[in-house]
Amino acid sequence: MIRIVRHVALAAVVAALAAPAVTAQSYPAGGDPRDGLGSGLTTAGLAMEGMRLVASAPKPAPFDSVRGLTFVNSDLAFGGHYIYQGNFAGFSIWDVSTPANPRMVSVVECITSQGDPSIVGNLLFVSAEGGGNRNDCAKGGVQDPSEHMAGVRIYDVSDPTMPRLLKNVQTCKGSHTHTVIPDPKDAGVVYIYVSGNQGARTDMEGCVSGDDPADENNSLFRLDVIRVPLANPEQAAVVTGARIFTGLDPAPSRSGGRARSTGPRNCHDVTAYPAMHLLAGACASHGLLVDISDPMRPKRLDAAADTNFSLWHTAVFSNDGSKVVFTDEWGGGTSPMCQATSMLEMGGNTTLTIKDGKYTQHAYFKIPTGQGANENCVSHNGGLVPVPGRDIMVQGWYQGGVNVIDFTDPDRPIEIAYFDRGPIDAPRAPGDTAARGRGTIGGSWGAYWYNGLIYSSEMARGLDILELQPSHYLSANELEAARLVRYEQYNPQSQPHITWPAAFPVVRSYVDQLERGNGLPAARITAIRRALDGAEQASGAARARSLRTLAGQLEGDVARATDKARVRALAAEVLRLAGN
Repeated sequence: MIRIVRHVALAAVVAALAAPAVTAQSYPAGGDPRDGLGSGLTTAGLAMEGMRLVASAPKPAPFDSVRGLTFVNSDLAFGGHYIYQGNFAGFSIWDVSTPANPRMVSVVECITSQGDPSIVGNLLFVSAEGGGNRNDCAKGGVQDPSEHMAGVRIYDVSDPTMPRLLKNVQTCKGSHTHTVIPDPKDAGVVYIYVSGNQGARTDMEGCVSGDDPADENNSLFRLDVIRVPLANPEQAAVVTGARIFTGLDPAPSRSGGRARSTGPRNCHDVTAYPAMHLLAGACASHGLLVDISDPMRPKRLDAAADTNFSLWHTAVFSNDGSKVVFTDEWGGGTSPMCQATSMLEMGGNTTLTIKDGKYTQHAYFKIPTGQGANENCVSHNGGLVPVPGRDIMVQGWYQGGVNVIDFTDPDRPIEIAYFDRGPIDAPRAPGDTAARGRGTIGGSWGAYWYNGLIYSSEMARGLDILELQPSHYLSANELEAARLVRYEQYNPQSQPHITWPAAFPVVRSYVDQLERGNGLPAARITAIRRALDGAEQASGAARARSLRTLAGQLEGDVARATDKARVRALAAEVLRLAGN
């Protein structure tokens, strides 16, 4: 079933079929510190709230160009103290063991035309899609189809100073993006779902073009699936096609007519949540929900379409799997779609809840500032910030900067922190029609929390490292609890399930949230904090007794609480801390 939302008036309630009303924000009123920042590639003005800039590292010399998209940075993957940064012309590896002084470890020049990376153990997977990509990574373009590489490159990065190409896995439509999904029964195998936007490469054996989505031989209406035996990555190969589009009707256009004669034939990006056996497919005209309990045989559960969404682009699940935020890449990422006059319902996010395998759409969200006409800006990539008890994500908006959003209430997402630079280019002078020096593409491709810090891939400038600061919206306890979550490796499109250790900062995070939301009377909040302080000063059996006593009292608080669920969660965390 497709749930369709049709556009009506700006900033108005939008009618939804089989869903509650979907609301949008009001237009920016002006006066935001991000408005009117000075321009410059390295000298642009800065504005930030609730975070600080730890470091900004420039692009390496081989990629130090702002010519179109040829040398822009793309997505990030994380492993240990290394960051793998994609680029349309290759990739870089950064050592961030000292975050204030990130160090370039290696640069691999290899035209990919996007280069999104993922890391599994010592294997780095890199997407390649463009028509000029060569198998041997040489420059000069493709003279013969046998030289062409479009698919996923596999590198050995066991020595990060000398990455070694192991194999090029060719796919029928290339690889715009890809997503790693572990085999649930074999830890030695991963699958790679490949999202490709090219037409079928009919010069390749087994690649067939066509218009019939029901044709099992048609290469267009599927995601290529690569099986990778981790101990023998040279044996990686396409083993099947994920036909998650079959039977899906076309989405209506904004005018009410059909935009295409068929439904989608590819996804721009898919986000897997292996722990929940779910995948959210951002598939151009639709947002899909897919069961991946068997990665070789995925099953579509539901699909959403929205006439306010120009391009369903990427997705982020809440940690409990009850929500998913989809982004809309209106304008393709190269246009200024965040101006004060830009549609608020387009080019931002929408939150969908998930119940019994079905979507219900809720509110829209867009950065609450009017960017300039010389700043490419739209909603782009991000991931969760691991604050217990809340659904918080960090996200890149190209030249709209980086922001942090609380979507715990799917009907009222709010911005709680941001970092922004002024435009790369100076505003165009009246009457200036020259192209030179204008329209530089830049900004945050994606921003992600990793082991206590936020890392943003700045397309034109390099790598930004940011740190969230305590504020009205985020307490010191919540940030300390978030820093307790540590990843060995992190691929944002293969979302990990977050767990927190039993710790006082986790418990105190729930107390802070109850205070912020008036979930309990102020006097009771004070008493709970006093009890926690006393328990922390004790040890062994005495601490456990104090915590169990407090947990029992909290169960008694539920009846008078205005946020009963959070009080119950607090009581459970107190018991867990007591060792029960």
